[in-house]
Amino acid sequence: MKNKCLIESPGYRELFESGELHNRMLILKKYYEKCSLCPHQCGANRTNGETGVCCSGSRPFVASYTSHYGEEPPISGVCGSGTIFFSRCSGRCIFCQNYPISQLGTGKEVTGEFLAEMMVELQKRGCHNINLVTPTHFIPSIVSAIFIAASKGLCIPIVYNTSGYERVEILRLLKGIIDIYLPDAKYADNSVAANISGFSNYTGYNRAALIEMYNQVGNLKMRDGIAVKGILVRHLILPNGLSGTDDVMKFLSESLSRDIYVSLMDQYFPAYKAIDHKQLSHRITLDEYHYAIKSYSHYGLHNGWIQEHLLI
Repeated sequence: MKNKCLIESPGYRELFESGELHNRMLILKKYYEKCSLCPHQCGANRTNGETGVCCSGSRPFVASYTSHYGEEPPISGVCGSGTIFFSRCSGRCIFCQNYPISQLGTGKEVTGEFLAEMMVELQKRGCHNINLVTPTHFIPSIVSAIFIAASKGLCIPIVYNTSGYERVEILRLLKGIIDIYLPDAKYADNSVAANISGFSNYTGYNRAALIEMYNQVGNLKMRDGIAVKGILVRHLILPNGLSGTDDVMKFLSESLSRDIYVSLMDQYFPAYKAIDHKQLSHRITLDEYHYAIKSYSHYGLHNGWIQEHLLI
């Protein structure tokens, strides 16, 4: 079954036709010269071959691209999410389950033209969207690829699938380009975020970013059960309360909306360096799982998905 473009075109189509998408592309490319794309703001001249905190230059690395069926139901749908996994990351999560991609850099360097071809191919396969996984450090190249792909007929929604460690300044340049934001709200404690993920002031940047995303696209909107626009926030429950679930749920309810869609995830297992970490070397307990659900309900949150607890 092939996917048809939406009756109401995604925002980037309008920006492409008006010339604004080209303008945004040029503005974003300059950020590679003294990189401040993510909150680390390391200042690397990635255009001249320097690598930033993300260990990346200006040429995007892609680990894989595929029709993905493992996302939340309105993202994967029945035909799959057109997922592009980018290599490297601005984070240093010691428990990362995709660490060969995020930390070891598994992948292949690609041109903007080839990245655009991936997007168009995924649309031809019938995917419901283009799902950009860990895009922050390559966003200028990605927007350039969207510009090329739009000229070749790309017209399905763009999903921005991120750790949530973002700068509002950059997100504002993505307004109208991104249709669906799929951010994490990982932590409520900055010291925890710094110790196990290498994020400085994660809570400040994350919460400002979530508010900006919500203001841009609003709550999740679906057509025939498939997401077409909006925000869906993910929260991974970590052992020993490290993710600060109660505080995160309180923030989402009070600062965004009780109607916001939340994906409460019980898929943590010790991987990478977490195997030898005292607090992270085991899955969450049943009590921790029930506490997270209680927090979700206590703050009036009612839209979204809660993963079933695995008794292993």
